[in-house]
Amino acid sequence: MPYRAPVEEFRFLFDHVVGLDRVTGTDRFKEATPDVTAAILGEAGRMCEEVLAPLQRVGDTNPARLENGVVRTPPGFADGYRAIAEGGWVAISADPAHGGMGLPMALTTAVNDMMSAACLSLQINPLMSQGQIEALENHASDEIRALYLPKLVSGEWCGTMNLTEPQAGSDVGALKTRAAPRGDGTYAITGQKIYISWGDNDFTGNVCHLVLARLPDGAPGTKGISLFLVPKYLPDTDGRPGADNSLQVVSLENKMGLHGAPTCVMQYDGATGWLVGEKHDGMRAMFTMMNNARLGVGVQGIGVADGAYQHALAYARERAQGRPLVKDGTGTIIDHANVRRMLTTMKAETFAARAIALACAVAIDMETATGAAEWSARAAFLTPIAKAVGTYTGISVANTGVQLHGGMGYIEETGAAQYLRDVRVTAIYEGTNGIQAMDLVGRKLMDGGETANSLLDEIEAQAEAARGTLPDLAEAVWQAAESLREGLDWMLGRDDLNDRFAGAVPFLRAWGRVLGAHFHLAAAMAEGGAGPRSTLARIYVTRLLPEHAALLAHATAGSGDLFALSVEEFGP
Repeated sequence: MPYRAPVEEFRFLFDHVVGLDRVTGTDRFKEATPDVTAAILGEAGRMCEEVLAPLQRVGDTNPARLENGVVRTPPGFADGYRAIAEGGWVAISADPAHGGMGLPMALTTAVNDMMSAACLSLQINPLMSQGQIEALENHASDEIRALYLPKLVSGEWCGTMNLTEPQAGSDVGALKTRAAPRGDGTYAITGQKIYISWGDNDFTGNVCHLVLARLPDGAPGTKGISLFLVPKYLPDTDGRPGADNSLQVVSLENKMGLHGAPTCVMQYDGATGWLVGEKHDGMRAMFTMMNNARLGVGVQGIGVADGAYQHALAYARERAQGRPLVKDGTGTIIDHANVRRMLTTMKAETFAARAIALACAVAIDMETATGAAEWSARAAFLTPIAKAVGTYTGISVANTGVQLHGGMGYIEETGAAQYLRDVRVTAIYEGTNGIQAMDLVGRKLMDGGETANSLLDEIEAQAEAARGTLPDLAEAVWQAAESLREGLDWMLGRDDLNDRFAGAVPFLRAWGRVLGAHFHLAAAMAEGGAGPRSTLARIYVTRLLPEHAALLAHATAGSGDLFALSVEEFGP
């Protein structure tokens, strides 16, 4: 099915909902004029429609494979990647000193959204490079930045991140990979890493791995971990790929989805690496990459939601079945009330999640441009919400897409199931959504709720401003914000972290519901309460926002009943 990039939707969100004008009004991003933004969105959208979207099914039916130690990518993926690289889409937010465009993260977020909708398996590759670029910009030596960044930014080389090991998943501190100093400024890296997205390919000149490892004097746990840059090929004196490094792809994971993207088991046998950042401070440097990736993964979910929605909409417009109770209808299933419920829910959910992600990106841009502590705090607070809400939305919308197709949704040839299989992992990688929620109720509330309350103040202020034109929607949003504030106060009053953690996921999802309603209300206000987005806002606020109350009841139930059963009583 042809994909249509939602270029006008992004322009509306930038202009009327998330306030991109604040970003472009700074000296740092003043070059990102409306004309530049429109051109970027238009060109990226065209590339996604014409080049990437045709690869969606190809990657699923012709998966990446390992042949004699060499990764072979699906047909057309090399050309698709070349279009991404030559268009400059790998790193449009990167520093111009290394070939980037220096554009706002909000624009990168929009481009990543469209690429994810078109072909998620391929989009994962530049997303990994984006995170590595940011980590190197902030933590690497001048020599490493000068050699690697121009090639990563241009897409000539690509990057990965290596954290997980067979015995060390979310508990990264349990890793066993070793780094031994050689005395010449390099280190010998030895160990095995698993789940390495795009750990190898057959279309870039080099693959640059960021690898977490422990030095001989590294303390146990995360505080003793260091970060190393370990390329597939060792650069020669001219910076060109030279001799093979002592690393290899052992196998490719047999996955539920994302078949076009090779997920590798990597083996390092005394491979040459260079320290990035300070010794024993690897987690801080890696978190720079991971935070970038967390927003990016949330956006992957949103892109897949959009792709699944467009796929389902096309089917609903074509499939004739039953007798709908609509006069002068189309004669297809889009006339059925339940199908309309599914489609409008999919569309409303996607709009809400997309607005949350873009608001997070705007906060990151404002932090970059101003250095203001309040923007830094807001970006940090919104990141776990954007990641979790975006990926939950992708899974939910893709699942609804299968349901809308009926029996044909369960048949692989229609392509509906692929969206669900591909997006399912996004709630797991780059920190599971449970970990995101625990971060939200833990570290992100260490300011006593100041950042959260400031955001709630803004939600209520906008609701007050809307009372004159949209009184029913405004009242519902205002009341929901007050309920969320009560839930926040409950969280802040818990001394036992288990009480917070037990309700962390529903608490985060309640934030998603209220923020989604807030942004829908902004869209309706921009239309003066009359227009398709106003109708969508009414659907969201009336039908979906009320879920926040049940989520908060769950969030504030504490942990006592969860631990009332003994381990033996769990059965079977």
